[in-house]
Amino acid sequence: MARSGKTGKLFYRLFYKFLTLFLLISLGPLGFIGYYLINLTQESFKKESLRIQKSLAIGFSDAVHNYVSTFKNILVEAARIQDFSAMNTSRQHANFEQLMQLHAAFLELSVFDLRGQELVRLGRFPGRLELRDFSQKRSFMLALREGEYVGELDRFLSSYPVLTVAVQIVNPATTRLSGILMAKLSLNGISSMLKQAFPEQGPSRAAVIGIDPPGFLIAHSDPKQVFRPDAKLPKEILDILLTHDEHQGGGEIILPNQERFLGAFSTVKDLEWVVYVQEPVTVAYQTAQEMKRKISIVFLGMGFLVLLFSFLVSLLITQPIQTLKEAAVKLGRGEFEDLPQLGMPNDEIGELAQTFSQMSDSLKGKTAELVRAKEDVERFNRTLENRVEARTRELRAAQDELIKKEKLAAIGQMASVVSHEIRNPLAVINNSVYFIKTKLSALGDVDPKISKHISIIESEIQQANGIISEILTFARTRELKPELQSLNDFIEELISSYPFPSHIQLVRDLSPENPVVFIDPDEMKQCLRNLIGNGIEVMPNGGILKIVTAVVERGWVCLDVSDTGPGIPPEVLEKIFTPFFTTKARGTGLGLAVVRKVLDRHQGKVEVDTTIGKGTIFKLYLPLAAKPSTVQAPKG
Repeated sequence: MARSGKTGKLFYRLFYKFLTLFLLISLGPLGFIGYYLINLTQESFKKESLRIQKSLAIGFSDAVHNYVSTFKNILVEAARIQDFSAMNTSRQHANFEQLMQLHAAFLELSVFDLRGQELVRLGRFPGRLELRDFSQKRSFMLALREGEYVGELDRFLSSYPVLTVAVQIVNPATTRLSGILMAKLSLNGISSMLKQAFPEQGPSRAAVIGIDPPGFLIAHSDPKQVFRPDAKLPKEILDILLTHDEHQGGGEIILPNQERFLGAFSTVKDLEWVVYVQEPVTVAYQTAQEMKRKISIVFLGMGFLVLLFSFLVSLLITQPIQTLKEAAVKLGRGEFEDLPQLGMPNDEIGELAQTFSQMSDSLKGKTAELVRAKEDVERFNRTLENRVEARTRELRAAQDELIKKEKLAAIGQMASVVSHEIRNPLAVINNSVYFIKTKLSALGDVDPKISKHISIIESEIQQANGIISEILTFARTRELKPELQSLNDFIEELISSYPFPSHIQLVRDLSPENPVVFIDPDEMKQCLRNLIGNGIEVMPNGGILKIVTAVVERGWVCLDVSDTGPGIPPEVLEKIFTPFFTTKARGTGLGLAVVRKVLDRHQGKVEVDTTIGKGTIFKLYLPLAAKPSTVQAPKG
């Protein structure tokens, strides 16, 4: 009974999984598509609304420009009337009255002579109008210099926004400049246009602001806003409009009270004005919200149908699978003989049951084979481990024996060469040669052949002593005696005492930093002498020997010794530092071995760069004296 209860629990658990899976498969994409469509629609409406706002802003910027241009052109035409150019004040006054009757936007008209003195002024509001001096006014000077002036926003009678417009008075007959015609133009007409396009009961608002002075409210779709003492748009909107670099633009604006607007702006041509149009975001999203509501209703209906369909499908699938599970549990316990009968429908699940039966038969045979194979593998692994261990011991022993033989061979070679039986006879021969030379010198006239042979004997003695010295230098390991040395000075001293042949051109390029190193002078001299000597030997017909020092990164100094000889062949390059290896007819093959040994003892490094037919460079890396013991050798 307990087993049956557990099986039923597993059945319902699988049933609920299938049910959840079908719901996710069915409703998940539907929900994602719905959410995507709603957001896409909302974003599309937002972009469309913003595009319309921009179009309105651009259109009204053109309308504002035309409004100002129209009245400016009226003034230009009036300034060409003969009465104005003749500077007849009475006729000018009469023309002013006619202009104001025809155009209510003109609040004040004035005429100035070329000195900036006001000759005639007519205002729309009664009161005594005293004549003024505009000689230093920006509007008068710009109109006089450039022909016209449009600008200088102000509030007429501290209420009406007005624009100062000034044009030159030119005699049409003589084209001679007579004075300046200036007007105060009311901008209330712009507010009327905005109010007509954006009625008060509508959601959208529009305004025109000036950049100089910053934020000056020129017009508004609600004209009452213009006549307020502190008539300005909210600071958040002004910050955007006054700091933009583009001629048109727009986007979403959030005010401190969390009101959200879609705003668009466009600058007015030839004027430092900006037309601004806004619409609440809720209006732009209203259609999208309605679509969201309808999609939600459809989604709920689809969800109910999918739930019913998923219930039926899950029931049809889980019942056969439950039977297969019971058979698999028994098969897992190794009960190959007591499996339930798998009577399944003729579909994919039935084919699965048939395959399961075949698998159980095959599994029974394969299990026995795997057990036998496992035992064979374990036995083979034990044998292999024993063999590997034995071979490893043999290799280690052979390696130790080889190292031991190499050491014994090197010691034997040095012992056979460096001995008292060689150096002592050489000393006796050298003394005898000296005695013979002394006696011959006392006799006076010496046969040249005898002198030549004596020189040959001395040269050979020197050569033999050099060989012995090289072997002893390589074999001996004395304690280093490092000293602080200026590398440049050390090299100069070495060069000055070295006998360079006449056919060799010495070039030195020493670092201006004059690096200081911590070296054993005697060993380092021997090292450099070996490199210089090798360079001279490979250039018997002449060449350039170059010595270069330079400070490299990470606290190292590089000392280069290069020649222009034939270079080193690749098959020889790998062996040049091997003791007793040489390609010369005479020599011990220890010169470069000594170089590497000296560099190793100084915690340095030696590298070779060679090119066949061009020459060879030996690079010696030495640590600077600052931190000689903590710096690692640079990577080659």
